[in-house]
Amino acid sequence: MKSLAYSVLLFVSLSSSCWAQISTADQLDQQGLAATCANCHGTNGKGVPNASIPLISQLSSEELLAQLLAYKSGTRSGTLMPQLTKGYTDAQLESIANQLGQKP
Repeated sequence: MKSLAYSVLLFVSLSSSCWAQISTADQLDQQGLAATCANCHGTNGKGVPNASIPLISQLSSEELLAQLLAYKSGTRSGTLMPQLTKGYTDAQLESIANQLGQKP
């Protein structure tokens, strides 16, 4: 009976550890995708001093995703954004929007 309890405890412990690693890997992937926006929009979309690039930090995840998909589909015009968004899948754009739309 004791060995069964240890086995269950070990399984639960390993499962939690594996889940934490997967979650961390997903979070890192999401942060990495969103970091590609920092060159123009600043860290976390908070802007770059003296740049004419729009701030995106005040937008919600839904607003960001709508804009990104509009650039990708061509319903919104732009110089660089239409080209950039076509390089991402819709799921990746959603991940970027979710990451940048998070508010502290």
